[in-house]
Amino acid sequence: MQKLSILFVLFSSLLLMSCENEPAAENDPPNIIYILADDLGYGDISALNENSKLQTPHIDAMATNGMAFTDAHSNSAVCTPTRYGILTGRYAWRSSLKNGVSWSWSEPLIQPERPTVASYLQARDYQTACIGKWHLGLGWAKDTSGMADITQPIKGGPVHLGFDYFYGITASLDIPPYVYIENDRITATSIDTVEAETGKRFWRRGPVGNDFKHEEVLPKLTEKAVEYISGHAQDDQPFFLYFPLPAPHTPILPTSAFQGKSKTNAYGDFVLMVDDVVGQVRRALEANGIAENTLVIFTSDNGCSPMADFEELATFDHNPSYVFRGHKADIFEGGHRVPFLVQWPRTIPQGSVSDETVCLTDLMATAAAILQDSLSAGEGEDSYNLLPLLEGQTLSAPVREATVHHSINGSFSIRQGKWKLAFCPGSGGWSAPRPQEAEKMELPPVQLFDMESDLAEANNLSEQHPEIVSRLTALMERYIAEGRSTPGAAQKNDTETLLYR
Repeated sequence: MQKLSILFVLFSSLLLMSCENEPAAENDPPNIIYILADDLGYGDISALNENSKLQTPHIDAMATNGMAFTDAHSNSAVCTPTRYGILTGRYAWRSSLKNGVSWSWSEPLIQPERPTVASYLQARDYQTACIGKWHLGLGWAKDTSGMADITQPIKGGPVHLGFDYFYGITASLDIPPYVYIENDRITATSIDTVEAETGKRFWRRGPVGNDFKHEEVLPKLTEKAVEYISGHAQDDQPFFLYFPLPAPHTPILPTSAFQGKSKTNAYGDFVLMVDDVVGQVRRALEANGIAENTLVIFTSDNGCSPMADFEELATFDHNPSYVFRGHKADIFEGGHRVPFLVQWPRTIPQGSVSDETVCLTDLMATAAAILQDSLSAGEGEDSYNLLPLLEGQTLSAPVREATVHHSINGSFSIRQGKWKLAFCPGSGGWSAPRPQEAEKMELPPVQLFDMESDLAEANNLSEQHPEIVSRLTALMERYIAEGRSTPGAAQKNDTETLLYR
């Protein structure tokens, strides 16, 4: 009898081990990890830029093992609206934010009734987490004088918008308050004030938690993300991890292990630190045996910031914007054409490349397609399904009808096929000619570029092709009027949207 009991225990243990190591069924939904770098340029990735002086082996490995997109775009040239677009599948200019970004005490930009990728997946039995930089406004409590009381529970944050768990920071690492938030409370037990820094280490003066050091933020968030992956790897439910990094945005703070590693400047070193973060995530997936059925997306919220010091990087023959004109904030390609690498070994052919024009708003429709589901009329109004591209299908038509871009000052452009029409005379952002300069120069009010023959956007063809200007203008006006760019019932924008500044 004792021998039988021992045999039963051994058999049960072997059966349990077998179940734990059993590969996921072919129709099991994948885990989804979305890694969003902050102010990383297309040209900073060695897999995308043959002349890059920065070697990014872990990000490159995603291209080798999955798919690299050469024509991917953030929906805005700055971060808050891009984050809105990623999570809602909707262009942010349809919201109350028509230009710029959210600041320290801004109210939540995503309205409580607005569906997000997180709430969509949560309703379909996914565990959901956001670890990293939020920067979409928060509902801070107010004290009797009307000032924000950061010691009280926070409303309107990630855990109110479909995320089961949140650990992160309020906004960019140079915008106070400098505190960690876990779910809806700050983790600090006391608050002090930190003085401002300048140069590449730039941050603003403001409140700081007693457990917060700027230099430790990226490593700490990465540790939390790896812990989350390991902690949920064997769960019955799949997980969605939204992992928005605070780097390589200012303050540019490579740790000692990375200082000097790029042989360029501190920004280059910080980019290599971001690459190492991707390596840590990929190793966690492999170590936990879940890499095969995990969809990992790596991208950036916009182009590289001039705080990286383009002139200094040029002395090393490195250009974060690659061959594209402009940088962060601009309507030009350098403002919004971003790295976009995707791996999902079960589905994506290794070493594949897509030249399709895609947008960061496309996550929601792609997630729905993966689950063999569809979006309602009020979900993901500007989100297109990228699953056919990921599967390597040969398509008879482009996935997206057209793609709308938006600059920091609220200027629009629309891209369809090889044509890009910008509804402003200059950059709409920070590179020359800036908006006021372009006005003084009396430049044409619109710019039409052929993106097949003129990637540098050097030749304005609007006068030579008035029929294309008219056609794309009418399409842009329809997208504004109908509250959506995807097929479906017309929706309402939150506030009035004007095509021209």
